[in-house]
This record gives sequence, structure tokens and C-alpha cells, in this order.
Amino acid sequence: MTLFTQIWRPVVRRISVVLAILYVAGTLFGGMGLGWVATHPGRRPITADEERQVGLYARANNAEFRDVGVIAADRAEMRGWFLRPAESNGSVVILLHGVSDNRLGMYGYGQWLLANHYSVLLPDARAHGLSGGGIASYGLLESDDIHRWANWIEDNERPRCVFGFGESMGAAQILQSLSKEPRFCAVVAESPFETFREVSYARFGRPFHAGPWLGRTFFWPTDEVGILYVRLTYGLDMDSASPEQAVRGSKVPVLLIHGTSDRNIPFYNSEDIHATNPSHAVLWLVPGAAHCGAHQVSPEEFDRRILGWFSEHSMAAPKRDDALSRSIYRPIAGGGARATLSYFNLLIHQLLVILICARQLERIR
Repeated sequence: MTLFTQIWRPVVRRISVVLAILYVAGTLFGGMGLGWVATHPGRRPITADEERQVGLYARANNAEFRDVGVIAADRAEMRGWFLRPAESNGSVVILLHGVSDNRLGMYGYGQWLLANHYSVLLPDARAHGLSGGGIASYGLLESDDIHRWANWIEDNERPRCVFGFGESMGAAQILQSLSKEPRFCAVVAESPFETFREVSYARFGRPFHAGPWLGRTFFWPTDEVGILYVRLTYGLDMDSASPEQAVRGSKVPVLLIHGTSDRNIPFYNSEDIHATNPSHAVLWLVPGAAHCGAHQVSPEEFDRRILGWFSEHSMAAPKRDDALSRSIYRPIAGGGARATLSYFNLLIHQLLVILICARQLERIR
């Protein structure tokens, strides 16, 4: 045994042990932290001045403007704005914003649709803006919130058609609502994710300019801890947050829009959603467009496609089913057995990491 080996062998051994401990600790604490951050994305409340500006715009354009709300299944109050143009075509569009945003994020589209004679509903998602709710669930709870907004529209407006248009998180929510709300004449989803797990993989790779493979491999345990944390803390199974699954079983026409340069939610998410139900879904991939950037790259085609989509499906309004529209909501929660099984799977993975490191140390000796 050389002097060099005698000096470096204990150093390598200590470094290996430290790295193994850091990996396990980072996995556990990092996963729990990311789970908390994902469900508490931060609020941007609507200010009195912002609401006053919207009211002034409505009066200047002879549009009706109302501050409205509905009560969710968990008794949280969802808040939003409803605007009806002076010359309405009888249809209403629900506009859903992205994560950490509020209803103002879709207000520009609301003005555009008002100018084209559509009434618009601009709600704040739960745990966003002025809406209640302690956590964001990326469609698990929000799908029923949207169902209740559709009930509000039916009860108060008796519309010719109800459409939906969402971006990013809002796009994923509008798609997931199709499993509860079949009365939409058609919906538009720009930059949706196919499943919560898949977008979480992509988010791990983004800081490193890598694809979702990094989340599926090195950061898989961290991702698993985060999902387990949400399940055990809030009773929500984030693996059930799946726009892909909702579209698969829906007959509502869906227009998917996605930029090919989207690094936030890669465009293959929309490709996979489209592939599950090509008879009821249409996909428009926009070359060079970033996340929710289709309008910036192709504004005229964007306007033409969405207005044409709504117009094309305005005559195919589904019949109202009062029994379905008043259906009781039951939150999707992970069962105790499933949560326990996943927990032990994670522990086994962590033990394997430690055992591999120990085996390598024995070889060094």
C-alpha cells in the first residue's frame, strides 16, 4: 500500500459518507419544502384602484361590470369579475389565469372578447388573488370550483354557450374540469401540463437547462417526497392531477395551443394530451413561441383561431343536465394504504443509496 493510498483512502471515505448524508437530507427536506411551496404559490391581491380602473373601462364601453362570487365545496369563497358587453352574442367565456397570478392576468383577453361581443367571467383561482382556500391543488379542487362557476353562469345568465380559456395552470384546470363539467361548448388551453408529476420533472431540469430526465432520475426521490408530503399533509393525491386523463374521457371540443420554445412546460405535454383524444382535440404548435407566448408570436392567427373555434362550436351547446350540474363534489384524496406503500418505497430507495455507498467504502478498504 502506497503512502498516497494511505492518505487519500480515509479522505475519499469521509467525502462519500458526507455526500450520501447530504443527498438523503436534501431529498427529505428539499422535497417537503418544494411540496409546501407548490401548494402555497403566493397571492397577488386585487387592489381597490385596479378594480376601479376596470369599472371605468366598463362604463366607458357601456359594459356591465359586477364583482361576483361562489362558495366552494370546502366553504371557501371564490371571487371574480363578470363583464357583459352592450351588444352580447349570448355566450360567456370563463378565463383562467396561471400560477401566482390573479384575474388581471387574463384581463387583456377579457377586453378582446368583450369587443367581440362575448361576456366574460374572470375568477381568481383558489389561494390566488381575493379567492379563499388555503392551498393551490392544480386542478384537484379547482375543477369543482369551475363547475360551480358554470352553475353560476347558467343560473344568472342563461347563456347560449359557455366556453373556457385558460393559460398554464389555468389551462390545466380548465381541462381537468371537463370530467365534472360537460356543459362547455368548447375550451381553449394554452401551455397546459399533461400531469402534475410530469411538469414537476420538467421544473427540476429547467435550472440546469436539462430536460425532464433529470427529474425522473437524480431528483426522483425529492419529487416523490414532495408528492408524499402533500398527500399526507393535505390529503391530496397529486398523481390524480391529470388534464391528460380528463381529456381522454371527454367529448368537449378542446383547442390546445403550445409554443415550441416553451421551457416552462415543454410542448410535448400538449402533444400527449392531444394523442389521448384526437377526435375531440385539435393541437396548434406555434414555432418559436415561449410559455403562453402564442399571441406575441402570431397575434392575427391567434385571434382568428380562437374566435373561429368559439364560433364553430356555438351552435353545438350541450343540453343542461340539472342532476349533473348539482352533483356533490368529493375531493380526490390518496388512500392510507397507497400513501404508506409509496412511503416505504421511498425508504427502500434511500436505504439502497446508503448501502451502495457502504459497499463502495468496503471496496476502498
